[in-house]
Amino acid sequence: MSRIAKAPIALGTGIEVKIDGQKVSVKGGKGSMEMDVHPSVEISQEDGILSVKPRADETSGWAMAGTVRSLLNNMVIGVTDGFEKKLNLIGVGYRAQVKGKVLDLSLGFSHPVEFAIPEGISIQTPSATEIVVSGSNKQRVGQTAAEIRAHRPPEPYKGKGVRYADEHVIRKEAKKK
Repeated sequence: MSRIAKAPIALGTGIEVKIDGQKVSVKGGKGSMEMDVHPSVEISQEDGILSVKPRADETSGWAMAGTVRSLLNNMVIGVTDGFEKKLNLIGVGYRAQVKGKVLDLSLGFSHPVEFAIPEGISIQTPSATEIVVSGSNKQRVGQTAAEIRAHRPPEPYKGKGVRYADEHVIRKEAKKK
């Protein structure tokens, strides 16, 4: 039995949920999202509360119900508040700036790195060394932030590179003579 699957999802005001067989669509202030639900999971909506349960009382059914409940909860949070990831650039001359639909990164290479901003994702640069990736789809926000970080991940000796704002980089000691 999944503890996550048993927890109901409370729908706030202004959230519209349509259940059409195994297709669920959620509409809110920050947009709308759709998802195809696994056939072994059943979804019901009553009085502004979504509940998820498996069709058969099996371990795999409860596991899938927990997964679907988490995905639905992320959809509800995404269309109301949205998600964001913060990245920091650490290193001399490392800069970022948004130019239209392209994020222009100077990461110590001989050429600037141009990252095309995906649809449904917004990127801001509050300062030259900060990047804020935001959107309503949690998976796409995390994937976009990971792709930006992959251009220059933090190295262990000086800590230079692109890192998440809450990331701790384990530092190594330099070679001794």
